Amino acid sequence: MPGFPAPSRGRNAAATRLAILDAARDRFAREGYDGASLREIASDAGVDAALVSRYFGSKEELFVEVLNCAPDGTDMFEGELSGFGERVAAELLDDPDTRDGIDYLLVMLRSASSPAASGPLRRAMHIHFHGPFAAYLGGPDAEVRARLAGDLIMGVAISRAITPDHDLDEEGRARLRKRLAAVLQAAVDP
Repeated sequence: MPGFPAPSRGRNAAATRLAILDAARDRFAREGYDGASLREIASDAGVDAALVSRYFGSKEELFVEVLNCAPDGTDMFEGELSGFGERVAAELLDDPDTRDGIDYLLVMLRSASSPAASGPLRRAMHIHFHGPFAAYLGGPDAEVRARLAGDLIMGVAISRAITPDHDLDEEGRARLRKRLAAVLQAAVDP
């Protein structure tokens, strides 16, 4: 009717925020920090670029929030230290749902060379992974042991993303799991 404003579409701030975060994660995973722009992220999320800035501030703040949404892996730090190697080897090699973690790993790998992203990446890794891991391990050289085991875990995760079955039959994967468990356990033991 003339003279009456069109009914406005209801806004869902939480859904909009999540759409922006999903679009940012996907864009950072594909293009890294330097290659992604707020305008492209906004377009991917179906919102105006000004809305991205209103929700998150700067590109760096959005990047930090994406990193804060990453699966933290702290479930690895539950349970006895003596079973760490077997528990984590099984999770790394047998967990059928690894796609989300790989997306965040790609965000980190593709953004690691960016001077603007390196600080936030280091802080996020320490806050969400290496710090809690070292606290879980405790004892002498906890930070060194956490870093070594974390690097091994990251390498296996990358390898699994490339070849999910590690190009091994079931028996070969069982032997790989056993050896990986021993290596991980050696890395975390004091």
